[in-house]
Amino acid sequence: MGKKEKGGGSGAVSPDSGGSDAGAKLFKAKCATCHTANDGGPNKQARLRNQNRQSGQVAGFKYTTMFDYLANPKKYIKGTNMAFPGFKKEKDRADCVAYLNTCK
Repeated sequence: MGKKEKGGGSGAVSPDSGGSDAGAKLFKAKCATCHTANDGGPNKQARLRNQNRQSGQVAGFKYTTMFDYLANPKKYIKGTNMAFPGFKKEKDRADCVAYLNTCK
């Protein structure tokens, strides 16, 4: 009694089950200070998209899904100065991915 189950207790969250409205709020609160996700958006610390190249095209780079990346960005980008530790809750990651999928 008193122990909380990890992940909310209702089973695994699918990366495709997020809500874009909740994700927009998370992105604004946690990511938008340094990142932009829209083509033609302002130049900040980093873009989440590279408009000059199709994703998955750099030889020797180990790709992962955005859902996995958002759990622990420093695991995938060694030596980064990014202070963000990641979204530990699967639902938050799914929501953020759903929002990013609406960005163009």
